Amino acid sequence: MIPLKREIDQIAKDKGIDKKIIVDALKEAMVQAAHKKFGADKTIEPTYNEETGEVELFEFRTVVEVLTDPETQVLVAKARELDPEVEIGDEIGVKLDTEGFGRILAQVAKQVIIQRVREAERGIVFDEYKDRKGEVVNGIVRRFEKGSLIVDLGRAEAVLPAKEQVQRESYRPGDRIRAYMIDVNKEAKGPQIILSRATIDLLKKLFESEVPEIYEGIVTIESAAREPGVRSKIAVASRDSDVDPVGACVGMKGSRVQSVVQELRGERIDIVPWSPDPARYVCSALSPAQVSKVIIDEGAKAMDVIVPDDQLSLAIGRKGQNVRLAVQLTGWRIDIKSESKMREVAQWLAQAVSVVEGWGEPEAEILLNQGVTSLDDLAQQPVELLMQLPGIDEAGATAVKQRAAELATEQRRLDAERVAQEAAAAATAMAEAAAAAAAPPAPPTPPTDAGATGGSS
Repeated sequence: MIPLKREIDQIAKDKGIDKKIIVDALKEAMVQAAHKKFGADKTIEPTYNEETGEVELFEFRTVVEVLTDPETQVLVAKARELDPEVEIGDEIGVKLDTEGFGRILAQVAKQVIIQRVREAERGIVFDEYKDRKGEVVNGIVRRFEKGSLIVDLGRAEAVLPAKEQVQRESYRPGDRIRAYMIDVNKEAKGPQIILSRATIDLLKKLFESEVPEIYEGIVTIESAAREPGVRSKIAVASRDSDVDPVGACVGMKGSRVQSVVQELRGERIDIVPWSPDPARYVCSALSPAQVSKVIIDEGAKAMDVIVPDDQLSLAIGRKGQNVRLAVQLTGWRIDIKSESKMREVAQWLAQAVSVVEGWGEPEAEILLNQGVTSLDDLAQQPVELLMQLPGIDEAGATAVKQRAAELATEQRRLDAERVAQEAAAAATAMAEAAAAAAAPPAPPTPPTDAGATGGSS
């Protein structure tokens, strides 16, 4: 056989795999070829001769004094030529002649080697990337498959599924991309590396790479909320009183946060200080809106947040985005109300409690501060709870609950009438606008001669 040592060394170098894997594949190929030529019942053992670069095959036969089966036996005299210490009944390996393998060996060896090399490459890729789960990796977009992006990472290809993509982002083959590695699965066809551009972990990792204080553990990201491609919020805290966590993340002239924004293709990012005080934390989370007052319900982990009328739309955000992110960031249920709305609620509550002699707006304010922010809330309050307020007995508490229920019904009727009136007004305005658009344009006014004069002689 032609020495294979050079070929084995070259394959191992090109594929970056252990030479032993290729040698083992060759041994297996030789044994399979030998079984095809000499029979599958033969006991054959391969060995690799490092000096000659050849795979040698040995068939084990029983040492006998009288030869009865030449296929499985060998005479003791001939056996002792190979091993002088062999005894009758021992098993001895007889080297097989592999010169005639030719085409059979070439076909089998090619199949086995290709299979083993592929398996080895898959194992190498899996071992390389299995510990990189949770990292941000760089790659190049190669192609699209059923809505997924196939990304070339160099040593392997990764998948960016449609659900892990950001809707506002678009890529073309050849574009560079950074993504978060969320999983590495070992499958029969090779390791599958799953990437994400939509995960909140990508946001955190990007800040970690841009802000040394986060990487060093001085500043920590306590919580984060994200609507991929649109807007994000992160709450940060500092372990060093001399380090401003928000300033560290923003950077000089906003350089650090802008690097993250650019990587996320313009996604807006709010950085707020984390606080152990829930009220202060929620107020920060609703930034940039200003908050007038917070009413906390610890049991339900809910807050009523009152804001100035001109801050209401800012606090809620476009399509509720700002308050939705604040809820995700803080873990508190947040109900935002305007100051005028709360004044209206206070007036309704004052009417309800006025059935008790001497009660009015001050008691309504007390109820508001205790989290009773609607007539329905007041109507559902336990009598025992209302009796804890000064100057009210069981009969008075019952009367307050009953009056609150009546007023709640009246309030819903008035609200329904107002909504109907607003809808009718809007419909009328739309009809008038449509009529104006459909009307033919007025004919142009003919020009007049400034020097002409009227009259007759």
